[in-house]
Amino acid sequence: MVDAKQVRFIIGVIGNVISFGLFAAPAKTFWRIFKKKSVEEFSYVPYVATVMNCMLWVFYGLPVVHKDSYLVSTINGVGLVIELFYVGVYLMYCGHKQNYRKKILLYLLGEVVSVAIIVLITLFVIKNDFIKQTFVGVICDIFNIAMYASPSLAIITVVKTKSVEYMPFLLSLVCFVNAGIWTSYSLIFKIDYYVLASNGIGTLLALSQLIVYFMYYKSTPKEKTEKPSEVEISATNRV
Repeated sequence: MVDAKQVRFIIGVIGNVISFGLFAAPAKTFWRIFKKKSVEEFSYVPYVATVMNCMLWVFYGLPVVHKDSYLVSTINGVGLVIELFYVGVYLMYCGHKQNYRKKILLYLLGEVVSVAIIVLITLFVIKNDFIKQTFVGVICDIFNIAMYASPSLAIITVVKTKSVEYMPFLLSLVCFVNAGIWTSYSLIFKIDYYVLASNGIGTLLALSQLIVYFMYYKSTPKEKTEKPSEVEISATNRV
């Protein structure tokens, strides 16, 4: 008979697969950058921000912070490698925007220093295990909720234009499924309040995006709904 711990593991593996899909989503964008040898008008912000998010969740999933959450660390470790690759490609082909290189490197340095400070405080200043989880978990939740909320900015445009042209349906759908999977993961066997908080809110945010999409889908001119979206999909961590 399958027990709750095994069910949690299976759901966590499914969550890893779906999250990997989200991390891999911008591959088409970076293939375009590679072919054109230019970053054009694509923003580096989503990828640099996701590097920070991944580093935080990798640390959170380690036994020194939270036991039985290694699946959180595994997918974010993979995501960190993918995001650093994206950032590396961006640095390689942002030649006509020389100031971008300096900004990106400074942001990355700031992120590494910030995470290092958080790690040091957690390991050497905070002695209580519950407080360790709370300290790191709350910081992770702030970043994760912000990333789940980022596609919701398109809702304002949709309502104003009565068109879903700039709201990628697939991104919202996958975010909804992913957040739902990790919410389920956080509730089984051992409740993980911090994975639950950000992904529970993420589920509601993604659901609101889907509701708005279906509300305005019919009012969108047909040629626009069929046109390939030029919206840059952010490969944000979804754990």
